[in-house]
Amino acid sequence: MPPRTPGDYVALVWATGLFSGFSPVAPGTAGSAVMAALYYAGGRLGWFQPFALDTLVWLLLVAVVVSYSGGWAAERAEHFFGAKDPNEVVVDEFAGQLITYLFLPLVPQLAGRAWAFELWTLGGFLLFRLFDVIKPYPARRFEALRGGLGIMADDIVAGIQAGLVLLLCAKGMALWLGAAG
Repeated sequence: MPPRTPGDYVALVWATGLFSGFSPVAPGTAGSAVMAALYYAGGRLGWFQPFALDTLVWLLLVAVVVSYSGGWAAERAEHFFGAKDPNEVVVDEFAGQLITYLFLPLVPQLAGRAWAFELWTLGGFLLFRLFDVIKPYPARRFEALRGGLGIMADDIVAGIQAGLVLLLCAKGMALWLGAAG
C-alpha cells in the first residue's frame, strides 16, 4: 500500500531514517551512521555537552521521543512495504544508536580531553552495530513483539546493552587517565 496522506509521508521519511534505510548496502548501518553523525554534529554545534551530567535528561527525553515516534512510523511503514520489519525501516537503529550514547554524561572526567568526543562517538557506533547484529539475550526475544513495538524494542535493548559496555569502557579510561594524570 503506497503512502497517501501527509502523515503517511512523514511516517515514511522518519521510519526510513531520513531515507538512509534505502541504502543499497547495509541499511541498518547507514541508519546508525546517520544518527551517530547527528549526535556528533549536535555536540560540536554546542546543542549539548556530551560529558555533562545535565545532558543526560535532555538525551533521555530525545531518546523517548525518537523511540515512541519511531514505533508509530515503523508500524505504518510495515504497511507501505508489505513486510514485517522491512530492511528499509531503520528508525529503530536511530533509537538504539542514540540510547547507546545516553551513558556518556555519566563520565564527566572525559570532558575537555582531546579527541574524547570523537573516540566515544565512534566507539558507541561500533558497539551498537555489534550488539544490534548479534542481539545478545534478551534483545533477540523482543523481535517477537508485533508491529512498531517489535521493530523498535530489540534495538532499544541492544542500545542499552551497548551503552552499558561503552560506559564501562569510558569509566575505565577515565580511571586510567586519572591515575596517569
